[in-house]
Amino acid sequence: MDFLRPATWAEALAARADRPDAVPIQGGTDVMVEINFDVRRPGALLDLTAIPELATWERAADGRLRVGAGVPYARVVAELGDALPGLAQASRTVGSPQIRNRGTVGGNLGAASPAGDAHPPLLAGDAVVEAESAARGTRLIPAAEFYLGVKRNALAPDELIRAFWMAPAGGPQYFSKVGTRNAMVIAVCSFALALHPEERRAGTGIGSAAPTPRRAHAAEEFLAAELDWTGGAALDPRARARFGELAAGAASPIDDVRGTAAYRRHAVAVMARRTLTWAWNDYRKQVEACA
Repeated sequence: MDFLRPATWAEALAARADRPDAVPIQGGTDVMVEINFDVRRPGALLDLTAIPELATWERAADGRLRVGAGVPYARVVAELGDALPGLAQASRTVGSPQIRNRGTVGGNLGAASPAGDAHPPLLAGDAVVEAESAARGTRLIPAAEFYLGVKRNALAPDELIRAFWMAPAGGPQYFSKVGTRNAMVIAVCSFALALHPEERRAGTGIGSAAPTPRRAHAAEEFLAAELDWTGGAALDPRARARFGELAAGAASPIDDVRGTAAYRRHAVAVMARRTLTWAWNDYRKQVEACA
């Protein structure tokens, strides 16, 4: 196995084009586990940790945040918790402090595991993935179009993830996760909700309950029509229950060692109801404070 360690982004793109069999690594928290257990044996590893611009983030002229693929979870929590609260909540649930110091959202995207903790809030927050190749330059891929199958993403063989883009939260955001224990666990299933009051709509993300992370479109449409975006009226329990049903209906889980399909559907419904309750209570407080 070859080990490639480019010092610049241009060198990384050239190496990727020359060695499409090379597996990119940032923190290596997923890839090295697979190698250690002989699940994967790539021809080469493409280590991106020496490229400084991947570990930076910035606020663009249009107000959106552009977060480099090498920014670790710990910095998402510490530096972007106010702007991207749903993603920060998900980042807090990733592994141990050591893993959060090494693992990255860019790596989560590259692995494209249905159970990746970052995926649901990226979907709920309308994230866009910035990918680049030496031959064709940069393209932007909406998160909803990025996941193609179990651990398969929309990247071409010569492309690398450079960053992701997200608008700062315009309303309350929440992430919920069910695991077989309270910490250092792969999600049995997860759910994210983001309210977008200015657009009078909601965004959702479901994790580990389908072949890919996915949105619950029918649940989003229901909330857009049901919620009192102007006055922040109390949430109707029937609306909360219906939202949970629609969210669960968007899942297509399997039975595996971590949980049954039936349990996952039930848990998605519960998490959807809970995150909606938390988010709507926060929104009502914001409306009252501005009145």
